[in-house]
Amino acid sequence: MANDIKCPKCGHSFTLDEAMSDELNVQLAAEKEKLRNELSKWKKEQEDKLLLQKEAIEDQAAKKAVEETSVKLKALEAESIHKSQQVQDLQKKELELLRAKSALEEKQKDAEMDFEKRFLEKRKEIEDSTIKREQELFDLKTREFKIQMEQQQKLIEELKRKSEQGSMQLQGETQELLLEEILREAFPFDMIEEVGKGVEGADSIQTVRNTQGHPCGKIIYESKRTKQWNNSWLDKLKSDKRNTGADLAILVTQTFPKDMDRFGEKEGIWICNFSEVSSVALLLRSSLINIHSVQLAQEGKGDKMQMLYDYLTGKEFRGQMEAIVEGFLAMKLSISKERIQMEKIWKEREKQLEKVLQSSSGLYGSVKGIAGASVIDIPLLEGTNDETELLED
Repeated sequence: MANDIKCPKCGHSFTLDEAMSDELNVQLAAEKEKLRNELSKWKKEQEDKLLLQKEAIEDQAAKKAVEETSVKLKALEAESIHKSQQVQDLQKKELELLRAKSALEEKQKDAEMDFEKRFLEKRKEIEDSTIKREQELFDLKTREFKIQMEQQQKLIEELKRKSEQGSMQLQGETQELLLEEILREAFPFDMIEEVGKGVEGADSIQTVRNTQGHPCGKIIYESKRTKQWNNSWLDKLKSDKRNTGADLAILVTQTFPKDMDRFGEKEGIWICNFSEVSSVALLLRSSLINIHSVQLAQEGKGDKMQMLYDYLTGKEFRGQMEAIVEGFLAMKLSISKERIQMEKIWKEREKQLEKVLQSSSGLYGSVKGIAGASVIDIPLLEGTNDETELLED
């Protein structure tokens, strides 16, 4: 109890340890408050320092950025000035080139005009000289042509007079030769035989042959060139038909019986004119070939039918049909190509013909314009001929 202390005023007693503990607590609290204030102050000072340092760093960075930007701007301005100078130089050069080009074009136009003028003058001289020379040559040719025309007219009249005086026998022989020529041209694979002069019978005998060259029948021909019909011709030709063993007989004549105005059959004899003989002969020839084919088909018909069936169902027939189809396809392609080529050639020739006709018309017009009425009219170039209208169409 030695450490107890009593208050003289209130009489409250407390121990010394408690008094010291309270004082220490008060001191500690004051010290803590002081330390807290100092720490807060130090923290604020540090924050201010950091803020100042940050502002200094930002100012320094901004200053550096401004300096770098300024350097770049100066470089860009210098480059822009350089580019602008280059553009101005190019514009000057372009202007100089345009001026030089314009001057060159002017000189070229002057040279072309001068050349054209000299060319036209030279062309006029050549045309005048050519027209004069052609006019002289044309006059000379015209006189020669007139003389030749007079001589040809006299010769034609003389030949006409002599031809009118020719014998009827010569005319008949000419008609026979013409008939044989028509038959040989129309039927080159048939045999056309001429009956000799002085021999009884028809004028010509035609042996009809099929595609294999086998004889299929005979046709005899008699030609007449008179202005009046005679019924005795039919009797004679029927007799000739029996004597020669012919299958058909054709009478070629300029005049028909009264009851006929075109080709037809009369008393077993076919009658026609020269323009119809090839068609009538083709018709009768086809009938003979068909009859011969039917006759051959009737011989050994059963065996042939079996052979035909075996052939049609065999590989050989199939291969031949394929070859035929391929051939037709190739021909079709070839025809298409040839048609394209021929159309091209026709167009080219058409243009060439138009150019030649225009040039000829121009030359004729120039000569006629100079010479006037002394030039003989050429209907083909005057446009008054039917052939000219056809060419224009």
